Amino acid sequence: MIFSVLLVFTACTLPKRTRIACVGDSITWGAGIPDREHKSYPARLQQLLGEDYEVVNFGHNGATLLTRGNIPYVRTEEYKASMAFNPDIVLIMLGTNDSKKVNRPYLVEYKDDYARLIESYRQLPSHPRVILLKPVPAFNYGDTVGITPGVVARRIVPMVEQVAYDQDCEVVDLFHWFLDKEPMFPDRIHPNADGAERLARRLQDYLLRPEESFDLHDHLSLSGTPQNFHGFPMVTGQLDSVTFRIVFPRRVAPGRPWLWRARFFGHEPQTDIAMLERGYHVVYYDVAGFFGAPPAVARWDRFWSWLQKGGLAPRTALEGMSRGGLIVYNWAYHHPDRVCCVYADAPVLDIKSWPGGKGHGKGSPSDWQQCLRAYGFATEEEAVTARVNPLDRADSLARAGFPMLHIVGDADRVVPVDENTGPFAKIIREHGGKIKVIHKPGIGHHPHSLPDPEPIVRFIEEACHVSSQ
Repeated sequence: MIFSVLLVFTACTLPKRTRIACVGDSITWGAGIPDREHKSYPARLQQLLGEDYEVVNFGHNGATLLTRGNIPYVRTEEYKASMAFNPDIVLIMLGTNDSKKVNRPYLVEYKDDYARLIESYRQLPSHPRVILLKPVPAFNYGDTVGITPGVVARRIVPMVEQVAYDQDCEVVDLFHWFLDKEPMFPDRIHPNADGAERLARRLQDYLLRPEESFDLHDHLSLSGTPQNFHGFPMVTGQLDSVTFRIVFPRRVAPGRPWLWRARFFGHEPQTDIAMLERGYHVVYYDVAGFFGAPPAVARWDRFWSWLQKGGLAPRTALEGMSRGGLIVYNWAYHHPDRVCCVYADAPVLDIKSWPGGKGHGKGSPSDWQQCLRAYGFATEEEAVTARVNPLDRADSLARAGFPMLHIVGDADRVVPVDENTGPFAKIIREHGGKIKVIHKPGIGHHPHSLPDPEPIVRFIEEACHVSSQ
Protein backbone atom coordinates (compact mmCIF):
# COMPACT_ATOMS: atom_id res chain seq x y z
CA MET A 1 0.00 0.00 0.00
CA ILE A 2 2.80 2.41 0.94
CA PHE A 3 4.62 1.47 -2.30
CA SER A 4 1.51 2.24 -4.38
CA VAL A 5 1.02 5.59 -2.72
CA LEU A 6 4.70 6.39 -3.32
CA LEU A 7 4.34 5.62 -7.04
CA VAL A 8 1.31 7.88 -7.33
CA PHE A 9 3.07 10.68 -5.44
CA THR A 10 6.20 10.38 -7.58
CA ALA A 11 4.21 10.43 -10.82
CA CYS A 12 2.32 13.52 -9.71
CA THR A 13 5.49 15.42 -8.83
CA LEU A 14 7.47 14.63 -11.97
CA PRO A 15 7.93 17.75 -14.10
CA LYS A 16 5.90 17.84 -17.31
CA ARG A 17 7.97 17.16 -20.39
CA THR A 18 7.64 19.60 -23.29
CA ARG A 19 6.20 17.66 -26.23
CA ILE A 20 7.60 18.53 -29.67
CA ALA A 21 5.97 17.20 -32.84
CA CYS A 22 8.25 17.16 -35.90
CA VAL A 23 5.90 17.35 -38.87
CA GLY A 24 7.26 16.88 -42.36
CA ASP A 25 8.19 14.68 -45.29
CA SER A 26 11.05 12.24 -45.93
CA ILE A 27 13.64 14.81 -44.81
CA THR A 28 12.03 14.81 -41.37
CA TRP A 29 11.54 11.04 -41.47
CA GLY A 30 15.25 10.58 -42.15
CA ALA A 31 15.31 8.97 -45.59
CA GLY A 32 18.76 7.82 -46.65
CA ILE A 33 20.23 8.08 -43.15
CA PRO A 34 21.56 4.78 -41.76
CA ASP A 35 20.17 4.20 -38.28
CA ARG A 36 17.59 6.95 -38.81
CA GLU A 37 15.92 5.98 -35.52
CA HIS A 38 18.89 7.56 -33.76
CA LYS A 39 20.32 9.92 -36.37
CA SER A 40 17.37 11.64 -38.08
CA TYR A 41 16.99 15.26 -37.06
CA PRO A 42 14.09 14.62 -34.62
CA ALA A 43 16.05 11.81 -32.95
CA ARG A 44 19.12 14.00 -32.56
CA LEU A 45 17.00 16.91 -31.36
CA GLN A 46 15.64 14.65 -28.62
CA GLN A 47 19.16 13.69 -27.56
CA LEU A 48 20.31 17.30 -27.59
CA LEU A 49 17.35 18.68 -25.64
CA GLY A 50 17.40 15.97 -23.01
CA GLU A 51 14.87 14.41 -20.69
CA ASP A 52 12.81 17.57 -20.15
CA TYR A 53 11.56 17.19 -23.73
CA GLU A 54 9.73 14.52 -25.68
CA VAL A 55 10.46 14.84 -29.39
CA VAL A 56 8.53 12.60 -31.79
CA ASN A 57 9.12 12.13 -35.52
CA PHE A 58 5.89 12.48 -37.48
CA GLY A 59 7.53 12.64 -40.91
CA HIS A 60 5.92 10.85 -43.88
CA ASN A 61 7.87 10.00 -47.02
CA GLY A 62 6.77 12.00 -50.06
CA ALA A 63 4.22 14.09 -48.16
CA THR A 64 2.98 17.38 -49.55
CA LEU A 65 1.60 20.40 -47.77
CA LEU A 66 -0.97 20.72 -50.53
CA THR A 67 -4.28 19.05 -49.79
CA ARG A 68 -4.61 18.29 -53.51
CA GLY A 69 -0.99 17.16 -53.74
CA ASN A 70 -0.17 13.58 -54.67
CA ILE A 71 0.46 12.60 -51.01
CA PRO A 72 -1.28 15.14 -48.76
CA TYR A 73 0.17 15.17 -45.25
CA VAL A 74 -3.25 15.86 -43.73
CA ARG A 75 -4.43 12.46 -44.97
CA THR A 76 -1.60 10.46 -43.44
CA GLU A 77 -1.59 8.43 -40.24
CA GLU A 78 1.34 10.56 -39.06
CA TYR A 79 -0.85 13.65 -39.15
CA LYS A 80 -3.51 11.96 -37.06
CA ALA A 81 -0.86 10.73 -34.63
CA SER A 82 0.68 14.21 -34.34
CA MET A 83 -2.72 15.61 -33.40
CA ALA A 84 -3.31 12.88 -30.83
CA PHE A 85 0.13 13.66 -29.36
CA ASN A 86 -1.28 17.05 -28.27
CA PRO A 87 2.10 18.76 -28.63
CA ASP A 88 3.37 21.90 -26.92
CA ILE A 89 5.52 22.80 -29.94
CA VAL A 90 4.97 21.90 -33.59
CA LEU A 91 7.85 22.11 -36.07
CA ILE A 92 6.54 22.01 -39.65
CA MET A 93 8.78 21.48 -42.67
CA LEU A 94 6.65 20.78 -45.74
CA GLY A 95 6.92 22.06 -49.29
CA THR A 96 9.79 20.21 -50.94
CA ASN A 97 7.51 17.66 -52.61
CA ASP A 98 5.07 20.39 -53.56
CA SER A 99 7.67 21.54 -56.09
CA LYS A 100 7.10 18.42 -58.22
CA LYS A 101 5.47 18.93 -61.59
CA VAL A 102 2.44 16.85 -60.58
CA ASN A 103 1.76 19.22 -57.67
CA ARG A 104 2.62 22.59 -59.19
CA PRO A 105 -0.86 23.25 -60.65
CA TYR A 106 -2.15 23.50 -57.07
CA LEU A 107 0.54 25.81 -55.66
CA VAL A 108 -1.98 28.66 -55.72
CA GLU A 109 -3.65 26.82 -52.83
CA TYR A 110 -0.44 26.39 -50.82
CA LYS A 111 -0.90 29.34 -48.47
CA ASP A 112 -4.54 28.57 -47.70
CA ASP A 113 -3.76 24.89 -47.10
CA TYR A 114 -0.90 25.86 -44.81
CA ALA A 115 -3.14 28.22 -42.84
CA ARG A 116 -5.65 25.41 -42.29
CA LEU A 117 -2.91 23.05 -41.13
CA ILE A 118 -1.62 25.62 -38.64
CA GLU A 119 -5.12 26.28 -37.35
CA SER A 120 -5.78 22.56 -36.85
CA TYR A 121 -2.82 22.40 -34.48
CA ARG A 122 -3.65 25.65 -32.72
CA GLN A 123 -7.10 24.34 -31.85
CA LEU A 124 -5.67 21.41 -29.91
CA PRO A 125 -6.13 21.51 -26.12
CA SER A 126 -2.40 22.21 -25.71
CA HIS A 127 -2.59 25.33 -27.94
CA PRO A 128 0.91 24.65 -29.23
CA ARG A 129 3.58 27.05 -30.37
CA VAL A 130 3.71 26.51 -34.15
CA ILE A 131 7.08 27.10 -35.82
CA LEU A 132 7.45 26.99 -39.59
CA LEU A 133 10.72 25.72 -41.06
CA LYS A 134 11.70 26.92 -44.50
CA PRO A 135 12.61 23.84 -46.57
CA VAL A 136 16.25 23.01 -47.06
CA PRO A 137 17.50 23.62 -50.63
CA ALA A 138 17.43 20.94 -53.31
CA PHE A 139 20.52 20.40 -55.46
CA ASN A 140 19.22 18.21 -58.29
CA TYR A 141 19.64 20.98 -60.84
CA GLY A 142 17.68 20.73 -64.05
CA ASP A 143 14.98 18.36 -62.81
CA THR A 144 11.67 19.87 -63.89
CA VAL A 145 9.51 16.82 -63.18
CA GLY A 146 10.48 15.82 -59.67
CA ILE A 147 11.57 18.02 -56.79
CA THR A 148 12.87 21.18 -58.46
CA PRO A 149 15.43 23.53 -56.81
CA GLY A 150 14.16 26.68 -58.52
CA VAL A 151 10.58 26.08 -57.44
CA VAL A 152 11.67 25.45 -53.86
CA ALA A 153 13.76 28.62 -53.80
CA ARG A 154 11.54 31.03 -55.73
CA ARG A 155 8.04 29.83 -54.91
CA ILE A 156 7.92 27.59 -51.83
CA VAL A 157 10.25 29.56 -49.54
CA PRO A 158 8.54 32.94 -50.19
CA MET A 159 5.14 31.35 -49.57
CA VAL A 160 6.31 29.90 -46.25
CA GLU A 161 7.49 33.40 -45.29
CA GLN A 162 4.15 34.91 -46.27
CA VAL A 163 2.22 32.29 -44.30
CA ALA A 164 4.40 32.96 -41.25
CA TYR A 165 3.59 36.66 -41.52
CA ASP A 166 -0.12 36.18 -42.18
CA GLN A 167 -0.58 33.59 -39.42
CA ASP A 168 1.72 35.30 -36.89
CA CYS A 169 4.00 32.26 -36.71
CA GLU A 170 7.65 31.93 -35.91
CA VAL A 171 9.80 30.92 -38.86
CA VAL A 172 13.30 29.45 -39.07
CA ASP A 173 15.42 29.82 -42.21
CA LEU A 174 16.89 26.40 -42.96
CA PHE A 175 17.21 27.26 -46.64
CA HIS A 176 20.22 29.56 -46.30
CA TRP A 177 21.53 27.44 -43.43
CA PHE A 178 22.27 24.72 -45.99
CA LEU A 179 22.71 26.70 -49.20
CA ASP A 180 26.46 26.06 -49.41
CA LYS A 181 26.32 22.59 -47.85
CA GLU A 182 25.67 20.48 -50.96
CA PRO A 183 28.11 17.73 -49.82
CA MET A 184 25.68 17.00 -46.98
CA PHE A 185 23.08 15.98 -49.59
CA PRO A 186 24.43 12.80 -51.24
CA ASP A 187 21.28 12.26 -53.32
CA ARG A 188 20.88 16.05 -53.77
CA ILE A 189 17.56 16.05 -51.89
CA HIS A 190 17.98 14.49 -48.44
CA PRO A 191 20.56 15.60 -45.87
CA ASN A 192 22.85 12.85 -44.57
CA ALA A 193 23.52 12.20 -40.89
CA ASP A 194 25.83 15.24 -40.71
CA GLY A 195 23.12 17.37 -42.28
CA ALA A 196 20.52 16.05 -39.84
CA GLU A 197 22.92 16.84 -37.01
CA ARG A 198 23.37 20.40 -38.28
CA LEU A 199 19.61 20.82 -38.60
CA ALA A 200 18.98 19.47 -35.09
CA ARG A 201 21.60 21.74 -33.54
CA ARG A 202 20.12 24.77 -35.29
CA LEU A 203 16.71 23.97 -33.84
CA GLN A 204 18.16 23.24 -30.41
CA ASP A 205 19.78 26.66 -30.45
CA TYR A 206 16.53 28.28 -31.55
CA LEU A 207 14.32 26.54 -29.00
CA LEU A 208 16.59 27.12 -26.01
CA ARG A 209 17.32 30.79 -26.62
CA PRO A 210 16.42 33.06 -23.70
CA GLU A 211 14.04 35.90 -24.42
CA GLU A 212 12.85 39.14 -22.92
CA SER A 213 9.32 40.47 -22.68
CA PHE A 214 9.51 43.65 -24.72
CA ASP A 215 7.49 45.32 -27.45
CA LEU A 216 8.95 48.37 -29.14
CA HIS A 217 5.44 49.43 -30.12
CA ASP A 218 4.74 50.11 -26.44
CA HIS A 219 7.56 52.66 -26.26
CA LEU A 220 7.49 54.42 -29.63
CA SER A 221 4.73 55.90 -31.69
CA LEU A 222 5.13 53.69 -34.73
CA SER A 223 2.58 55.03 -37.15
CA GLY A 224 3.61 53.51 -40.43
CA THR A 225 2.82 50.87 -43.00
CA PRO A 226 2.87 47.27 -41.71
CA GLN A 227 4.63 44.91 -44.10
CA ASN A 228 6.09 41.43 -44.37
CA PHE A 229 9.87 41.04 -44.25
CA HIS A 230 10.58 37.35 -44.94
CA GLY A 231 7.99 36.29 -42.39
CA PHE A 232 8.71 38.99 -39.80
CA PRO A 233 6.53 42.05 -39.16
CA MET A 234 7.99 45.33 -40.38
CA VAL A 235 6.86 48.94 -40.11
CA THR A 236 7.85 51.52 -42.71
CA GLY A 237 7.32 55.12 -41.68
CA GLN A 238 8.74 58.64 -41.54
CA LEU A 239 10.83 60.36 -38.89
CA ASP A 240 11.62 64.02 -39.63
CA SER A 241 10.34 63.37 -43.17
CA VAL A 242 12.96 60.63 -43.68
CA THR A 243 12.00 57.00 -44.34
CA PHE A 244 12.74 54.44 -41.67
CA ARG A 245 12.13 50.70 -41.49
CA ILE A 246 11.99 48.59 -38.35
CA VAL A 247 11.68 44.80 -38.50
CA PHE A 248 10.58 43.05 -35.32
CA PRO A 249 11.76 39.67 -34.06
CA ARG A 250 9.09 37.25 -32.92
CA ARG A 251 10.96 36.81 -29.63
CA VAL A 252 13.25 39.53 -28.31
CA ALA A 253 16.72 38.55 -27.09
CA PRO A 254 17.76 39.72 -23.61
CA GLY A 255 19.26 43.19 -23.67
CA ARG A 256 17.19 44.19 -26.74
CA PRO A 257 20.02 44.01 -29.31
CA TRP A 258 19.64 45.41 -32.80
CA LEU A 259 21.27 45.45 -36.22
CA TRP A 260 21.44 48.72 -38.17
CA ARG A 261 21.41 48.22 -41.94
CA ALA A 262 22.98 51.17 -43.72
CA ARG A 263 22.06 50.87 -47.39
CA PHE A 264 20.35 48.63 -49.94
CA PHE A 265 17.74 47.39 -47.51
CA GLY A 266 16.49 43.92 -48.43
CA HIS A 267 19.43 43.06 -50.70
CA GLU A 268 21.04 39.71 -49.77
CA PRO A 269 18.92 39.63 -46.61
CA GLN A 270 20.15 36.33 -45.14
CA THR A 271 22.14 37.97 -42.33
CA ASP A 272 19.21 40.21 -41.39
CA ILE A 273 16.85 37.22 -41.35
CA ALA A 274 19.24 35.21 -39.19
CA MET A 275 19.59 38.02 -36.66
CA LEU A 276 15.81 38.43 -36.48
CA GLU A 277 15.53 34.73 -35.66
CA ARG A 278 18.00 35.32 -32.85
CA GLY A 279 15.93 38.08 -31.30
CA TYR A 280 17.51 41.19 -32.84
CA HIS A 281 15.53 44.09 -34.23
CA VAL A 282 16.71 45.16 -37.70
CA VAL A 283 16.46 48.86 -38.55
CA TYR A 284 17.12 51.15 -41.48
CA TYR A 285 17.14 54.95 -41.81
CA ASP A 286 17.61 56.41 -45.27
CA VAL A 287 20.84 58.30 -45.97
CA ALA A 288 20.95 57.70 -49.72
CA GLY A 289 22.88 60.30 -51.66
CA PHE A 290 25.05 61.46 -48.74
CA PHE A 291 28.06 59.10 -49.05
CA GLY A 292 28.70 59.20 -45.30
CA ALA A 293 28.93 63.02 -45.25
CA PRO A 294 28.15 65.03 -42.07
CA PRO A 295 24.44 65.42 -42.93
CA ALA A 296 24.14 61.61 -42.96
CA VAL A 297 25.86 61.36 -39.57
CA ALA A 298 23.53 64.00 -38.14
CA ARG A 299 20.53 62.16 -39.56
CA TRP A 300 21.66 58.90 -37.92
CA ASP A 301 22.21 60.72 -34.63
CA ARG A 302 18.55 61.69 -34.56
CA PHE A 303 17.40 58.17 -35.39
CA TRP A 304 19.64 56.60 -32.74
CA SER A 305 18.28 58.99 -30.09
CA TRP A 306 14.72 58.14 -31.08
CA LEU A 307 15.37 54.41 -30.84
CA GLN A 308 16.94 54.93 -27.42
CA LYS A 309 13.66 56.41 -26.24
CA GLY A 310 12.12 53.16 -27.39
CA GLY A 311 14.41 51.12 -25.17
CA LEU A 312 16.73 49.35 -27.60
CA ALA A 313 20.28 48.57 -26.48
CA PRO A 314 22.62 51.59 -26.38
CA ARG A 315 25.13 49.79 -28.62
CA THR A 316 24.22 48.50 -32.07
CA ALA A 317 25.73 46.19 -34.66
CA LEU A 318 26.33 48.13 -37.88
CA GLU A 319 25.92 46.53 -41.31
CA GLY A 320 27.50 48.44 -44.19
CA MET A 321 27.20 47.03 -47.68
CA SER A 322 29.17 48.66 -50.53
CA ARG A 323 28.78 52.46 -50.19
CA GLY A 324 27.12 51.77 -46.84
CA GLY A 325 30.66 51.35 -45.52
CA LEU A 326 31.07 55.13 -45.60
CA ILE A 327 28.22 55.92 -43.23
CA VAL A 328 28.71 53.05 -40.79
CA TYR A 329 32.35 53.92 -40.22
CA ASN A 330 31.93 57.70 -40.25
CA TRP A 331 29.12 57.37 -37.70
CA ALA A 332 31.18 54.92 -35.64
CA TYR A 333 34.10 57.37 -35.71
CA HIS A 334 31.93 60.01 -34.03
CA HIS A 335 30.17 57.58 -31.66
CA PRO A 336 32.37 54.57 -30.87
CA ASP A 337 30.57 54.11 -27.55
CA ARG A 338 27.35 53.34 -29.46
CA VAL A 339 28.84 50.50 -31.53
CA CYS A 340 29.28 46.87 -30.55
CA CYS A 341 30.68 45.79 -33.94
CA VAL A 342 30.80 46.53 -37.66
CA TYR A 343 30.05 44.04 -40.43
CA ALA A 344 31.12 45.61 -43.74
CA ASP A 345 30.58 43.88 -47.08
CA ALA A 346 32.66 44.99 -50.09
CA PRO A 347 32.70 48.39 -48.35
CA VAL A 348 33.63 51.73 -49.83
CA LEU A 349 36.16 53.26 -47.43
CA ASP A 350 37.58 56.04 -49.60
CA ILE A 351 35.50 58.29 -51.84
CA LYS A 352 38.54 58.79 -54.09
CA SER A 353 38.34 55.08 -54.98
CA TRP A 354 34.56 55.10 -55.43
CA PRO A 355 32.73 57.04 -56.69
CA GLY A 356 35.79 59.17 -57.58
CA GLY A 357 37.52 56.51 -59.66
CA LYS A 358 40.90 58.11 -58.90
CA GLY A 359 42.58 54.72 -58.57
CA HIS A 360 42.19 51.71 -60.83
CA GLY A 361 38.49 51.22 -60.12
CA LYS A 362 36.02 52.45 -62.70
CA GLY A 363 34.25 54.93 -60.42
CA SER A 364 30.93 56.59 -61.17
CA PRO A 365 31.03 60.15 -62.59
CA SER A 366 27.41 60.97 -61.75
CA ASP A 367 27.74 59.68 -58.17
CA TRP A 368 31.05 61.54 -57.83
CA GLN A 369 29.34 64.85 -58.58
CA GLN A 370 26.59 64.05 -56.10
CA CYS A 371 29.23 63.10 -53.53
CA LEU A 372 31.03 66.45 -53.98
CA ARG A 373 27.75 68.27 -53.34
CA ALA A 374 26.96 66.14 -50.27
CA TYR A 375 30.27 67.08 -48.64
CA GLY A 376 30.13 70.68 -49.84
CA PHE A 377 33.40 70.44 -51.78
CA ALA A 378 33.92 73.27 -54.24
CA THR A 379 36.48 71.36 -56.32
CA GLU A 380 37.74 67.86 -56.95
CA GLU A 381 41.10 68.88 -55.50
CA GLU A 382 39.41 69.74 -52.21
CA ALA A 383 37.73 66.31 -52.12
CA VAL A 384 40.96 64.49 -52.91
CA THR A 385 42.88 66.14 -50.08
CA ALA A 386 40.11 66.14 -47.45
CA ARG A 387 40.48 63.57 -44.66
CA VAL A 388 36.84 62.57 -44.40
CA ASN A 389 37.05 58.87 -45.20
CA PRO A 390 36.96 55.79 -42.98
CA LEU A 391 40.40 54.99 -44.42
CA ASP A 392 41.68 58.36 -43.12
CA ARG A 393 40.20 57.58 -39.69
CA ALA A 394 41.32 53.95 -39.42
CA ASP A 395 43.79 54.64 -36.60
CA SER A 396 41.05 56.22 -34.46
CA LEU A 397 38.61 53.43 -35.33
CA ALA A 398 41.21 50.87 -34.27
CA ARG A 399 41.58 52.53 -30.87
CA ALA A 400 37.79 52.53 -30.44
CA GLY A 401 38.09 48.83 -29.67
CA PHE A 402 35.00 47.37 -31.33
CA PRO A 403 35.56 44.34 -33.60
CA MET A 404 35.14 44.52 -37.37
CA LEU A 405 34.36 41.89 -40.00
CA HIS A 406 34.84 42.54 -43.72
CA ILE A 407 33.74 40.27 -46.54
CA VAL A 408 35.30 41.09 -49.90
CA GLY A 409 35.50 39.69 -53.40
CA ASP A 410 39.13 39.58 -54.46
CA ALA A 411 38.19 40.35 -58.08
CA ASP A 412 36.16 43.45 -57.16
CA ARG A 413 36.73 46.08 -59.87
CA VAL A 414 34.07 48.47 -58.56
CA VAL A 415 35.42 48.85 -55.02
CA PRO A 416 38.96 47.47 -55.33
CA VAL A 417 40.15 45.70 -52.21
CA ASP A 418 43.64 47.19 -52.43
CA GLU A 419 42.18 50.71 -52.30
CA ASN A 420 39.69 50.07 -49.53
CA THR A 421 39.65 47.07 -47.19
CA GLY A 422 43.32 46.18 -47.83
CA PRO A 423 44.96 49.39 -46.54
CA PHE A 424 42.20 49.90 -43.96
CA ALA A 425 42.77 46.48 -42.37
CA LYS A 426 46.53 47.07 -42.36
CA ILE A 427 46.16 50.30 -40.38
CA ILE A 428 43.63 48.75 -38.01
CA ARG A 429 46.04 45.94 -37.17
CA GLU A 430 49.02 48.25 -36.85
CA HIS A 431 47.14 50.23 -34.22
CA GLY A 432 45.99 47.20 -32.24
CA GLY A 433 42.45 47.04 -33.59
CA LYS A 434 40.36 43.92 -34.16
CA ILE A 435 39.45 43.10 -37.74
CA LYS A 436 38.83 39.89 -39.64
CA VAL A 437 38.63 39.80 -43.43
CA ILE A 438 36.95 36.97 -45.32
CA HIS A 439 38.16 36.83 -48.91
CA LYS A 440 36.10 35.38 -51.76
CA PRO A 441 38.57 34.32 -54.47
CA GLY A 442 37.48 35.14 -58.01
CA ILE A 443 34.40 37.05 -56.88
CA GLY A 444 33.74 40.63 -57.93
CA HIS A 445 31.62 43.28 -56.23
CA HIS A 446 28.63 40.94 -56.43
CA PRO A 447 27.23 38.82 -54.95
CA HIS A 448 27.45 40.37 -51.51
CA SER A 449 27.36 38.44 -48.24
CA LEU A 450 27.75 34.64 -47.96
CA PRO A 451 25.23 31.99 -49.07
CA ASP A 452 25.14 30.74 -45.49
CA PRO A 453 25.58 33.73 -43.14
CA GLU A 454 26.67 31.64 -40.15
CA PRO A 455 30.17 33.22 -39.85
CA ILE A 456 28.63 36.71 -39.93
CA VAL A 457 25.97 35.77 -37.40
CA ARG A 458 28.48 34.22 -35.03
CA PHE A 459 30.67 37.34 -35.26
CA ILE A 460 27.78 39.70 -34.48
CA GLU A 461 26.44 37.62 -31.60
CA GLU A 462 29.82 37.24 -29.94
CA ALA A 463 30.62 40.95 -30.31
CA CYS A 464 27.26 42.17 -29.03
CA HIS A 465 27.30 39.70 -26.14
CA VAL A 466 30.72 40.94 -25.04
CA SER A 467 29.71 44.62 -25.38
CA SER A 468 26.66 44.06 -23.16
CA GLN A 469 28.72 42.62 -20.31
